Amino acid sequence: MIKNIATALIHGGKQQDKENHAIFPPITTASTFVQKNLSEQGEYCYSRCSNPTRYAYETLLAEIEGGVYATATASGVAATALVLNLLPKESHIIAMKGVYGGTFRLFERVAIENNGHQFDYVDLNNLTEVASKIKDNTRLIWIESPTNPLLELVDIKRICAFAKNHNILTCVDNTFSTAWNQKPLELGADLIILSTSKYIGGHSDLIGGAVITHQNHLADRLDFLKTTMGAIASPFDAYLALRGLKTLALRMSAQCANALEIARFLQSHAKIEQVYYPGLPTHPHYAICQEQMRSGGAVVTIRLKGDLTDTKRFLSKLRYFVLAESLGGVESMVNHSATMSHGSMTKAEREEIGIYDTVLRLSIGIEDIRDLLADLEQALE
Repeated sequence: MIKNIATALIHGGKQQDKENHAIFPPITTASTFVQKNLSEQGEYCYSRCSNPTRYAYETLLAEIEGGVYATATASGVAATALVLNLLPKESHIIAMKGVYGGTFRLFERVAIENNGHQFDYVDLNNLTEVASKIKDNTRLIWIESPTNPLLELVDIKRICAFAKNHNILTCVDNTFSTAWNQKPLELGADLIILSTSKYIGGHSDLIGGAVITHQNHLADRLDFLKTTMGAIASPFDAYLALRGLKTLALRMSAQCANALEIARFLQSHAKIEQVYYPGLPTHPHYAICQEQMRSGGAVVTIRLKGDLTDTKRFLSKLRYFVLAESLGGVESMVNHSATMSHGSMTKAEREEIGIYDTVLRLSIGIEDIRDLLADLEQALE
């Protein structure tokens, strides 16, 4: 395994084109593969089971995250659903409060109704509270760190050690950080999920997800489930994500540096009620950030002063920050969490976790920092 991630992104995994020695793995769109004879099955047989392009991508994902296995799924929520299917019916799951709205919807509207699962949402940094929620059927602790959109952190090493003492699986949603910024498997997690639509792809041109583990028994079960359920990434999406991975280190370095500058600028602005950014010393989880992350990340969330009318006026004036769903692309985006990422939650549910009509999530891109700061300044004025 290659030690340094920038080098691993270029040379890691099993990306070799054995047939033609192409410098980049080709897109193999075939649905099936010709076999020599009965009982002489080749390396690939059917693309739902395995595909050369997807395999090159998955092995690289596994290597950079420190895993032994990765499976590329059709979306980030498909990855979440795959993890839930590792659990028996009527399992109890403890989740970090303030999880992504799509995760909350899957938990509350599908997992409960279809599988009889039970959920408790708590601050995973409060082990006393976590311990009070454990039941005989508690099977999983779901960790999102940083959370979306308020960027709360979980002490991953601490909660994973706690879970192991209680024979409970842990899964970390590492979408906002990627392996460039933090390595949950090395901190004790059993599983990682990613929405690869975000920083992995990096160019806002694909939908995808992934599940990664460093435990062979989980790898075997995941491989069976992904083949049986079939929510796999297409060869073309795997190709786009693999191509995006090549520049992950460069993009994350630039985006996180821009984000820190923007967070510092907005923190002292008269029109801003609050800035949420774990790379600022004022953030309540700054010490955790320093311990387990390379940087504070490339997302800055703000709460504007005023009301929804003021928020709309601000959004209408932005020039380089585009109003759009998602995050993690090379372009800077702004997301209105109440109506976008967490639109499936009720107003009461949103406000209980601190998502108000004036909360905006800024996904910082790779543009020149001077232009981004000027854009925010003129829109705020």
